Amino acid sequence: MTDLTKTIMFACALSMSTSFAMAQDDAAPPAAGDAAQSEAPADAGATSGADATTTPEGTDATTPADTTAADNAAQADGAQKPADGPGTTYVASTHGDWAVQCVRTEDGSDPCQMYQLLKDQTGNNIADISLFPLPDGNKAAAGATIMVPLETLLTKNMMIKVDSSEPKAYPFTFCAQAGCFSRVGLTKEELAQYKRGSKATMSIVPVAAPDQRVDVNISLSGFTAAYDEVTKANASADK
Repeated sequence: MTDLTKTIMFACALSMSTSFAMAQDDAAPPAAGDAAQSEAPADAGATSGADATTTPEGTDATTPADTTAADNAAQADGAQKPADGPGTTYVASTHGDWAVQCVRTEDGSDPCQMYQLLKDQTGNNIADISLFPLPDGNKAAAGATIMVPLETLLTKNMMIKVDSSEPKAYPFTFCAQAGCFSRVGLTKEELAQYKRGSKATMSIVPVAAPDQRVDVNISLSGFTAAYDEVTKANASADK
């Protein structure tokens, strides 16, 4: 298994477990804005378009879904992980609005990612983002997994801009019980924007209102400190 594949698999496992827990806390995934509260089939969005996008090299869209299916099957069979055993996640620290999440391993070389739960203007959980550094030599310096509600129109790409910069478009990769996911790759220049920025804005389109976009703020408070800690932790885990 390459370092890149291992990094992405651990990050996806962390993101999926966190997103699944968030979905369990809420009776149903919150709609993307008030317009999405009306009835709409969960799978009403078609597969994403092929316009401008940046994704981490070497990613496999089936890997997170396969991992989640295996976890769900294990839970259905009654197999449960120890509360603090290998494979469980924990928050190592927080920096501003970012948490450093890690997954326990048998040898103690716990890989980590940075995580933020995103809320709408009324305080409802609406999305989440996890971000992690990628090995040197890849076009993308960092990767991110973003979960949005199932009621999101998948044919309209997710847009993200940092402060007043030009927004960038990212397609959706797959949907699961917790929501729909997009995997984003950040170049060194884009990562630098996040480090020196104050706020990123994510924009999605609800199925029930395809002519509207819903904006969700991503705080960049504590971003650099959290990223540096995750980078250091994952460098130790790879040794």
